[in-house]
Amino acid sequence: MQLQAPAKINLHLRVFAARSDGFHPLLTWMITVGLFDSIEIHEAPKGGSGVVGSGVVGGISLTCDDPTIPCDERNLIHRAAVLMLAERERAQTPTALPWDREQRNGSVSIRIHLAKRIPHGGGLGGGSSDAARTLIGLNRFLGLNLPVDRLAKLAAQLGSDVPFFLFGPSSFCQGRGEVVQPIEKPMPRWATLILPGIAMPTPRVYEKFDSLGLGKAQAISGAGIDQPRWQEWSLLKSDALLPRLINDLEAPAFAIAPQLGQLRSDLQQMLGRIVRMSGSGSTLFTLFDEEAAANNAARLIEGKGRRAMTIELGASANDDAST
Repeated sequence: MQLQAPAKINLHLRVFAARSDGFHPLLTWMITVGLFDSIEIHEAPKGGSGVVGSGVVGGISLTCDDPTIPCDERNLIHRAAVLMLAERERAQTPTALPWDREQRNGSVSIRIHLAKRIPHGGGLGGGSSDAARTLIGLNRFLGLNLPVDRLAKLAAQLGSDVPFFLFGPSSFCQGRGEVVQPIEKPMPRWATLILPGIAMPTPRVYEKFDSLGLGKAQAISGAGIDQPRWQEWSLLKSDALLPRLINDLEAPAFAIAPQLGQLRSDLQQMLGRIVRMSGSGSTLFTLFDEEAAANNAARLIEGKGRRAMTIELGASANDDAST
């Protein structure tokens, strides 16, 4: 099975004070973008060679073309596969699969290969998207046919961004990210991404958020922030939408990496338009109504020695799990 896992950007992100369990309630508008990791799923060779780690049943062999990406239980793909194999084990009458006759008790061994294209640690949700697409792919690959609400509960166990990728391409998310409401794509269909190459570990950004005392005046329920009129926002052109977009994690990220904040300021002056950060960083973006304008901005930024790209907003996977 061949899968595509799209990246995302947070168009709008409000973060509330931490709850008693340490998690920060969120209010965010996320949208997929046309940048994809690729995932291949195969039955494992007989004998299970190359298996790294094991799940509740069977074995999981995970490899990646990026040597910096862990391929054991630290990887969300691995964790997603463990959950899906456990779901199959719990099924009263597991679907018979072609290779089951080679396994005892219907257990399954699979191998997964990840081709990494979404920058790691850039606030683009690559790991979360990989996990969600693995859930979707294995749901079909293993013949489980679980409903999306069950997949969403499994996704919530893996991370706050994972449920979004089951519903996308444009959704309003709140809580820990597990409450997902699909909404219309924004009127602007193009973005210029700026990839500074600065890794911003999410836990560190949230720790700085807390140490700066941010979110303290906001009620846990979200009553301290007006609920955006998402449908109205989706009808706005880029110049009208950009001033409304906020990311509460910019301040702590820029406190950790002042050069990132300076880059954002320089880009805004260069382009003459607002530039925002996605998620916990470090990827920056701005929006355009026309592809040509986004391309011009990307060329201008690359001319200054920075990596930039034009991407389409609201991109969907076209793979073996979507046909």
